[in-house]
Order: sequence, then C-alpha cells, then structure tokens
Amino acid sequence: MGRLLIIKTAWILWAVVCLAVFLGHAAQSQSTQGNIPTISAAPAAQVLPPPPNYRFPDGQTYVYAVEWHMLTAGTAKVTLQNEGAEQHVIATAVSSGFVNALYKVSDHFEAFFDPHKFCSLRVSKHVEEGSRAKQVELRFDYSRGKAVEDEKNLKTGEIRHVENDIPACVTDVVSGFYYMSSLPLQEGNGYIFAVNDGGKTTEVSLRVETHEQVKVPAGTFQTIRVKAEPTTGALKGKGTVWTWYTADNVHMPVQMRSKLAWGTLLFRLLRVEKQ
Repeated sequence: MGRLLIIKTAWILWAVVCLAVFLGHAAQSQSTQGNIPTISAAPAAQVLPPPPNYRFPDGQTYVYAVEWHMLTAGTAKVTLQNEGAEQHVIATAVSSGFVNALYKVSDHFEAFFDPHKFCSLRVSKHVEEGSRAKQVELRFDYSRGKAVEDEKNLKTGEIRHVENDIPACVTDVVSGFYYMSSLPLQEGNGYIFAVNDGGKTTEVSLRVETHEQVKVPAGTFQTIRVKAEPTTGALKGKGTVWTWYTADNVHMPVQMRSKLAWGTLLFRLLRVEKQ
C-alpha cells in the first residue's frame, strides 16, 4: 500500500497536475474561435510552450494534506524556483499517521525544465519506502531521442542503467504539475500530452470538465475541475486523477483526487508558503 501511495503521489504531482499537455497551437486557435476541441479529434500528444504572458509562481510552495479513506496519510509539498535558463521544481512526499505506522515513506523529487518550451530536462529522485531506498537520476537526451535513467539501490549498491525512446519533447511526473496550470482551462476542452518517468513514454488525456466551489483548509475557492488519465503505457486503465484549479488566471491547484482500485487518495491545500 505504501509503495502505491508514493507512485500515485508522483503521478498526481505532475498530473494536476501536474502535469505537460495539450492539443497544440491549432487547438488553442479553435478554442478562441468557439470550436471546442475533443480528445477524439486531437492530434498526437505534444507539450506546448507557455503562453507569452504566463508568469511562473516562482518562490511559492504548495502544501497539501494527503488523506486515504478519511485517514491522514501524509503531507506533500511542491515548490517552484527560477534558476536562470531553467525552472527548478522540488517536491516531497512524507507519510504520517496510520499509513506511516504501516509503511514509512520519505521521498524527495527534483526536476528541471526549459521555461520556454516546457520540455523536461532532468529529474532526480531520492526514494525511501519501508525497507527500500534508492537514488534515481534521469535525463532527457533530445539529440538522441532517449530518456536515460541511472538507478542505485542504496541498500545493496546495485546499479541499473536504462534507456528508452522519447518524442521531441516530454514532461515528467513533477514538472507536469506546473505545465497543466499554464494551459487555457476552458470548460469542455480536451488535451493530450506525453509524460516520461524513465520507462516507456505514456500519453495522458485531459478533459476540462466543469466549474465547482471547493472548500479546503486553505479556504473556499471557485474552481475548474480537470480530469486526467493515462491512455497508453503501463498506467493505462490503472487510475484517474481529478484536479481542481482556481478559476482565475493563476490556476492554483487547490485539491486533487486519485481513484484507484484499492481506494481514493485526496490532496487538499493546507497553505501556500512564500519565500
């Protein structure tokens, strides 16, 4: 259960998400003209650059309480920092309460992406789950069309090197958290994007569903609800993620819900910390 918790924590962090998306400039043009694009009519998955007027929420940390079956499962944090030519995302997931007693989790993720194209550049993951501990370094070599992953088992010292094909631009499970926020989230719109976490690239479909008022510990917000689910790869049919973004130009993710075979995870915004 703990391992699944972290897998889905990472998934939600991008898929809100996080997560890298959408139909393309043509789809945005159609939306402007009043034609609502649908997933069935969407072109191949692609990651779009941010709009010219988009402002990254640099220096802000989103802090979420994680609940499972109405029990406290842990805390997740996501921070964005500007580092010149790159954007730097830091995300942590720490178990607590009943879940922590069963399976202790303390994970730290860092991702870097191109702020002009939104293409992921590299990801670093320090994972501690139960008796397991590993360090993973992932980089995206677009010149070779490869995702290059090096994993070290911190308990046994075993090293694993894997390379997989990638398209011209992908997002990752951490950077996708901000990618989705940058898109025009108009009710009825549909998008497709590519995400890679070191293995085979997965295509994810996203549907902007409806407006809702949501109450979380951080306050009450008018939001737009977005549904995301993988349509290819190992995660196909394994889960669905809903994210509630503020219905303004900021698109702050205030709540996330992931429906899985073994239950539902709920992420609710506790507060926003500013550096």
